[in-house]
Amino acid sequence: MAVATTINVLPDAILSDICASIDDTRSRNSISLVNRRFYLLERATRTSITLRGNARHLFMIPTCFRSVTDLDLSLLSPWGHPLCSSSSTSDPLLLAHRLRQAFPLVASLTVYSRSPSTLEVLLPQWPGLSHVKLVRWHQRPQLPVGADFVPLFEQCKLLTSLDLSNFYYWTEDLPPVLRAYPKISANLTHLNLLTVSFREGFKTNEIQEITAACPNLSKLLVACMFDPLNIGFVGDEALLAIVKNCPKLSLLHLVHALSMANTRGDPESDGFTSEDARISRETLIELFSGLPLLEELVLDVCKNVRNCAIALELLITKCPNLKLLKLGQFHGLCLAVESQLDGVALCEGLNSLSIKNSADLTDMGLIAIGRGCCRLSKFEVEGCKNITVQGMRTVACLLRKTLVDVKISYCKNLDAKSSCKALEPVRDRIQRLHIDCVWSELDESGSSSDEFAYNFDLFCYTFDVLEEDTRTKKKCKYSVEDNKKAELNSNGNGFWCKTWKSLKYLSLWIEVGDLLDPLPTVGLDDCPNLEEIRIKVEGDCRGHYKTRKQAFGLDNLLLYPRLSKMQLDCSDTIVYTLTAPPGQMDMSSWERYFLNSIEILTLNELQYWPPQDNDAIRRSPSFLAAALLKQCLALRKLFIHGTAHEHFMMYLRDIRKLRDAQLRNDYYPAPDHDMSTEMRLDSCSRFEEALNMKLVND
Repeated sequence: MAVATTINVLPDAILSDICASIDDTRSRNSISLVNRRFYLLERATRTSITLRGNARHLFMIPTCFRSVTDLDLSLLSPWGHPLCSSSSTSDPLLLAHRLRQAFPLVASLTVYSRSPSTLEVLLPQWPGLSHVKLVRWHQRPQLPVGADFVPLFEQCKLLTSLDLSNFYYWTEDLPPVLRAYPKISANLTHLNLLTVSFREGFKTNEIQEITAACPNLSKLLVACMFDPLNIGFVGDEALLAIVKNCPKLSLLHLVHALSMANTRGDPESDGFTSEDARISRETLIELFSGLPLLEELVLDVCKNVRNCAIALELLITKCPNLKLLKLGQFHGLCLAVESQLDGVALCEGLNSLSIKNSADLTDMGLIAIGRGCCRLSKFEVEGCKNITVQGMRTVACLLRKTLVDVKISYCKNLDAKSSCKALEPVRDRIQRLHIDCVWSELDESGSSSDEFAYNFDLFCYTFDVLEEDTRTKKKCKYSVEDNKKAELNSNGNGFWCKTWKSLKYLSLWIEVGDLLDPLPTVGLDDCPNLEEIRIKVEGDCRGHYKTRKQAFGLDNLLLYPRLSKMQLDCSDTIVYTLTAPPGQMDMSSWERYFLNSIEILTLNELQYWPPQDNDAIRRSPSFLAAALLKQCLALRKLFIHGTAHEHFMMYLRDIRKLRDAQLRNDYYPAPDHDMSTEMRLDSCSRFEEALNMKLVND
């Protein structure tokens, strides 16, 4: 009798490769429970871990993950409190020593550094650190300039990568430290200075000093100040300094500090700002010519950069490896004269393209981009008021073989319904999607959907198309009849696929006062594999009177049977925290409105950003919010991005499957001193201990 072959007969080398290829934490945990052999293989191949526990409980530090090289300590509880202090543990050195014993091979470290003392204790434990990410949302302590970074450069002699994107500091803190430690600065190859909490970014003289001190950078990300009305604004001089000092760059992100706020622009704006950026076409040409190794380029300047098509045409020859391009406030990207490709449309090697606030981009330019950039898998358009559903639909047809990630935001002629209509040709291929929940009518003339789809002849002429495989040109003619034939051949019945069968992630923006009820009617009714949704609610509730409905419309998400993760972001929603004027709703009423019906969703993971009161600088869920969250019985993970009253949090203990809950004040400025009635150090510890005492059947 033949013996059945099982996975157990495979050699350890093959099983190790299989384990190493699995990223999902719960799947890896399940593997470790099969038998002792699988347990040892899983532990030996796990190289990254994020600790989520109370720092004072030294006995809970796991000791079986000795192969970990990437350690994240930024989420240790109580969140935001100094890790190595008398309030978190009786002996900071003992905690650091225990961490080194448990994870001896760490080369990459992420830590919440409330003060330099945390780094002074932790960093000596791993002298071989090559990558460090610092996190701090609290205000900068009153220390000498650069004091936050001195322990880092003193202890990490092999440092090659530094990430300060979530670390609040002053821009003048970094350049003096880089100058004081020239050898370490020269070894840096990755520097992320896209600090999201900056009100103003780095200035020209600071960028010159940073790039001069770090000549071997291959990746540079900087939050800048491009506004010419500010002293030290970034313009031609700063860009030329980057080219001169860092010629090895393969990744360059220069982003205006205000652009990182992620607030939605005004679709009614004409797209032009009152001031032009001081970036000339000649400087752009020198930038592209001087950085031949570029693979990713982001220039989001928030000020007008005009007539850039000629400069962008050089990207194909000067930066042949370029795969990702994002341009903000660039005008004249593609002239689209007759059938000739020009401007950004000539960047045929791009895999990802994002266009933001391009005032003169039209359907013809959009189609030229679809024809020329034929390998795009990700395409984003934001604030382009002259593009319509016809142009976007044609681009979707042209990129049907490759496009899987799309974002359409605050484009005047592309509301929710027209955005979904435009994406019909790729509806069955899209994996990630962002649209704005603007529920205006698509076709006020009352024409039928068939007429809408076919009455489009933007370019019924012959043009050159680049063959993807051979990179040769051939003559093609695009016409309405060709479009009809393509649709008739789409799935055999004359219509594009109605199902978003590949969609895994959906992001929505919605204005305060609007409902989610129309969501199924715009074309998002059939998403059988949707797993995660993000809903961003934005606006000032103080100008709205009582809503006509009791619920925001979360019950509409029952259409998605596999939905398990949700991010409900109300952080840019302004409310009255305490007493509201007559006829208006206070914070608790608005939270009841937003969270109503959330209990009927079978969510495993929820991240919630409460509304805020700008006057009180306070983000905290109300009693009604805690009561509604308590009814989400399927939740395993709950993260509230704000503070909360202790007795409100104790409500959450009743969630039957809850294993991981945390308060994170990850916004600037995070409160330095918790109020007596809100979660403090001991309050957080009491809640987590009560949560850990629960028996959860896995």
